[in-house]
Amino acid sequence: MKKVIVVGSGAGGATAAKELQGKFAVTVLEAGKAFQPLSSSLYLLEKFKKTGLFFDEREIQLLFPMMRIRKTQDKMVLVNGMAVGGTTTICTGNALRMDAALQKLGIDLSTEFAELYEEIPVTTDHQDKWREATRRIFAICREMGLEPQPTPKMGYYQRCNNCGRCVFGCPNGIKWDSRQFLNEALNRGAQLITDCKAEKIILEKGIVQGVQAKKHGRSTFYPADLVILAAGGLGTPVILQNSGIECDSALFVDPVLCVTAQWKNSKQNNELAMPFVVQKEHFIISPYFDYLSFFFNKDWKYPATDTLGLMIKLADTNIGSITKAGIKKTLTAADKERLQEGVEICREVLVRLGVRKRDIFLGTVNAGHPGGMLPLGPQEAESFHNFRLPKNLYVADATLFPASLGNPPILTIMAMAKRVSKLCSG
Repeated sequence: MKKVIVVGSGAGGATAAKELQGKFAVTVLEAGKAFQPLSSSLYLLEKFKKTGLFFDEREIQLLFPMMRIRKTQDKMVLVNGMAVGGTTTICTGNALRMDAALQKLGIDLSTEFAELYEEIPVTTDHQDKWREATRRIFAICREMGLEPQPTPKMGYYQRCNNCGRCVFGCPNGIKWDSRQFLNEALNRGAQLITDCKAEKIILEKGIVQGVQAKKHGRSTFYPADLVILAAGGLGTPVILQNSGIECDSALFVDPVLCVTAQWKNSKQNNELAMPFVVQKEHFIISPYFDYLSFFFNKDWKYPATDTLGLMIKLADTNIGSITKAGIKKTLTAADKERLQEGVEICREVLVRLGVRKRDIFLGTVNAGHPGGMLPLGPQEAESFHNFRLPKNLYVADATLFPASLGNPPILTIMAMAKRVSKLCSG
């Protein structure tokens, strides 16, 4: 049986492993270790915050090594998961179909989305979990003609107890993540090698021979007949470039900015994250408690239970890059203008709720949806295979997106990974 190496166990990698195991002998290389939810008490961490020793977002990695924090040159905070399950373990479980840009290229993933809806529990029936402040904000958004919609969630939210720890790993198994797909592959015979960071693809006469990875500090070669890169929007481009395959300087990151105010006993920190979403042309708005800003932004001085925020998630301009030397990414003038448009909408919502405009404050710009450095074009609509790639090397993550979604990407990444898997096994 031919050997396939899948690099990464997040949305794309776990999906590819599940789809291909049995047709191939699949080995998954994961740079992180087994995922463990944050065990620390958030209440105690809030008390510790008062000491002033939380001053750099990267400190969170000491408490929660499953979350990796990096910064761009202009101090934008980039977040990704570093464990089995990738970023799906620390996301908010959203199941939004976001393939309009792909459809414009002639790519129809309807079959793949239909398959996912059969395989994953998806629900919008979680309104009974919403806090009173969320219900009021939802009504205000309706009054403003913003057309808010309950966010479809992956998981078993009828059992959600509103612990508010979605982004630190659901401690109760409510939220679905890609480990469930991965476990299906493992149960059918796939292999998983953790703490194994892929460095580059080994080529011979233009054909992939396998993957060179670092395990226990030593470089190890893993032979393969086919390699699928799904190391994420910040991981896959570096592996490609290390292998002599150039990427585009088209990095997007979906920046997030929270517009926030004190609202007594709102308890947003004890509520499922992103319960509903407002879709605008260049961004979305959704209720969200931003822990990074709460712990590390000095403007966030109110108790967690009294802090109420609205997230703006921006579809940023595809300009930026990541190499071994670091990340180059900044917000353009157009990005800043669109963010400001979102800020004004959020301010109006909070003012209508009863907040004084002068009491509204902003969070730290952070981002967690990188991609775009090997984007699909019309010529790849059928093949999903960039001309720069050897014939037995595919990409199956957000690196393929032709433009920033400004939206949760996980469901769409999995649909693309399904299509890639079909092409590989066809």
